[in-house]
Amino acid sequence: MKATAAILDSIGHEGPYAQTAPLRIAEVELEAPGVDELLLKIEAAGLCHSDLSVIDGNRPRPMPMAIGHEAVGTVIETGSNAAGQFAAGDRVVLSFLPSCGHCKQCLSGEGYMCGHGAAANGAGTLLSGARRICEHDHEVNHHLGASAFASHAVVDRRSAVKIDSDIPVEIAALFGCAVLTGVGAVLNTGQLEAGEAVLVYGLGGVGLAALMGALAGGANPVVAIDPMPEKRALAIELGAAAAFSPDADEAEIIAALGDKPDLVIETVGKAAVLAQAYAAARRGGRIVTVGLPNPADMLSIPAVSLVGDGKTLMGSYMGSSIPARDIPRYIALWRAGRLPVERLLSGTGKLSDINAMFDKLASGEAIRQIVIP
Repeated sequence: MKATAAILDSIGHEGPYAQTAPLRIAEVELEAPGVDELLLKIEAAGLCHSDLSVIDGNRPRPMPMAIGHEAVGTVIETGSNAAGQFAAGDRVVLSFLPSCGHCKQCLSGEGYMCGHGAAANGAGTLLSGARRICEHDHEVNHHLGASAFASHAVVDRRSAVKIDSDIPVEIAALFGCAVLTGVGAVLNTGQLEAGEAVLVYGLGGVGLAALMGALAGGANPVVAIDPMPEKRALAIELGAAAAFSPDADEAEIIAALGDKPDLVIETVGKAAVLAQAYAAARRGGRIVTVGLPNPADMLSIPAVSLVGDGKTLMGSYMGSSIPARDIPRYIALWRAGRLPVERLLSGTGKLSDINAMFDKLASGEAIRQIVIP
């Protein structure tokens, strides 16, 4: 079938993106879904720094690529093996790493570390190894199994989680990445215990979701660090005890926390900030990083501190989440008023607006913008 998609032909683009226009809107041909796949009408898709990191070259991917990964859609057609789980008309949220279900990681309950899913994402294919997007008879790569800046998409059934249809689409989309990653980093990877002090570096969509997750999990106090005054003000509105700029005095931050924090969440994606986050944690504290630095960035920390200070440094991919378990759980928290995910929304736009929307994301002006195809 014919579809419209935002295509990236090469990486390493600089802004302003409204002028350099790295993404072009094109008509593509979608093949019918394979046996384990779904054809979706995309209802809404969020702009994330993981998309921007492909555009600017910090996250190299095969080109050309139809990008976008944080999305909600409606099932139009199912492959034969997907028909028992999904039906036409189902509303689904997409997760950005399909888990095969049979590798060592999946069988150990760590589907977010699925090697087959990661390999497919790196190669620009679906989990089956197929590419279902063509332009002028040339294959176009998939982005994280979703390619969601589009009118329609073909995805693996293991990239989709069924949800209720009464959730506004611009909110539902956020559960596939920002919420899954940020809240999961706190509750799953960080294993927050009620009453622990939490420090969050970076207040983008993932950082603010982490802050919400910490508050929902009973952290006390929660303190945040971000260069944008507007984002710091929002953190306070959401319940943070304090929010500081990156140049704040360490003594002020410790005073707001009552001591060095038990759990530190780093969402910025810069090695220098991760080093600061590591240093900020108390002895015996836990540091969780969800940011994606440039692959060439190297982290330098005192090696002896791992033993001498008993700190634990953990990476968190997809919030160490099992999407089929955690997306419904986080939606339930949202329904109960404990995860005000709607506060992440900075605005909506059309596919034709997407380059200018990435300018707002890159400048820090926007938290989460939603494309409505």
